[in-house]
Amino acid sequence: MAMTTSLTWMQEKKLQIALGGKKFSLLYKASVHEFSHSNLFEICCKQGPILILIYGDHVIGAYVSENYQRETPVSILLFAFQETEVSTCNIRPYKPVKLFGENVFDPKDLEFYINLRKQEVTMNLKIIKKLNLPECHNISFQECEVFRCEDLLDTRKIKGVTVLRESLLSALRTYKPYRELVHQTRILLLGPIGAGKSSFFNSVKSVFRGHVTHQALVGSDTTGTTDQYRTYSIKDGKDGKSLPFILCDSMGLDEEEGMCMGDILHILKGHISDRYQFNFMKPITPGHGNWNDSPLLQDRIHCVAIILDANSVEDLSSEMVSKIKRIRREMIKCGMAHVVLLTNVDSMALIRKGDLIDIYRCMPVKLKLEAVHGKLGFALSDILVVSNYTSEWDLDPVKDVLILSALRQMLWAADDFLEDLPPEETGLPPLSTS
Repeated sequence: MAMTTSLTWMQEKKLQIALGGKKFSLLYKASVHEFSHSNLFEICCKQGPILILIYGDHVIGAYVSENYQRETPVSILLFAFQETEVSTCNIRPYKPVKLFGENVFDPKDLEFYINLRKQEVTMNLKIIKKLNLPECHNISFQECEVFRCEDLLDTRKIKGVTVLRESLLSALRTYKPYRELVHQTRILLLGPIGAGKSSFFNSVKSVFRGHVTHQALVGSDTTGTTDQYRTYSIKDGKDGKSLPFILCDSMGLDEEEGMCMGDILHILKGHISDRYQFNFMKPITPGHGNWNDSPLLQDRIHCVAIILDANSVEDLSSEMVSKIKRIRREMIKCGMAHVVLLTNVDSMALIRKGDLIDIYRCMPVKLKLEAVHGKLGFALSDILVVSNYTSEWDLDPVKDVLILSALRQMLWAADDFLEDLPPEETGLPPLSTS
């Protein structure tokens, strides 16, 4: 029979954090396997560390950090929920048979005792006070669950992440733009000041270089550090060949002094060349030294990534929201492929490193994607998340996978843009549909 836990997502996340980053697999549920200590031992013994939860007026539990066996004394951490907050306390080592058994001669001598048959928990007053529970020695409950506990990032998972990282690297190294219409796909990074545009470029370069690098200047100044238009071609390794994509960094968007809308449109059409010095007062005009009169398809932008700080989405001003919506309308008008990239996802509340492996299933991230969709109108499938390299010294395969996955999605979006271009813009005959 399929079992589902009575634990809420928030409670599970709080426990994962309290226990140092654990994954819980439900082994035993009393309403399914009966309120029987013998059934519990048969299912849960020798399963490694376990988590025991009992549900009554409060959710109370015990974490056994060693392999769970009947007669071997084990260290036990007790905890109790007050809404979504967790109180904890340690008790002396117990033999599990005493913790759960029904043949204890005098349970009152124990600090903590669970009687499954009676569906009752007994605790001494000292434990009750430490767990901030109402003063009642015997607490009845309606459900009991036992979970196997494993590290969210165990050796097996790290190995799987490393394999995925290498697969993504290989795919991106051998990537070719749609029908090879251009030699390198151009991706424009747009977003508010401080959102992480330059950091994303640095992160992509770091992964392919093999160590953390910071070519593009990054700062915390509210006026931003990027005031030039830069087109960065990334090499595979220090002396390798250029990869088949170019990341284009831009001045940050701002309510008053950010990049002009006119400059954005000129960049999309390929009229602005590398190292153009932005002027927030006025856009570039024909005749400027960085103006390209006759841009080719290879000079144009093929995908735009709107970069947003995941922790600041709800704080975007109405002026910034209006500006991003206007940019989106212009991109749609000219058929430009676009995605949203949420940065700093690893610093969101309740998110830990182990969550990054399956980040799109995490409730805070799901809610953040919904917030972007609702506030700015972007499709949920077009919103990506990433954790940039900002202060680290060493590469992390988990972060690398997020960075490379986001880049791959951008290249796929660019291919869709190139495929959708009319023949007169590509110089190629349309593909046969027969």
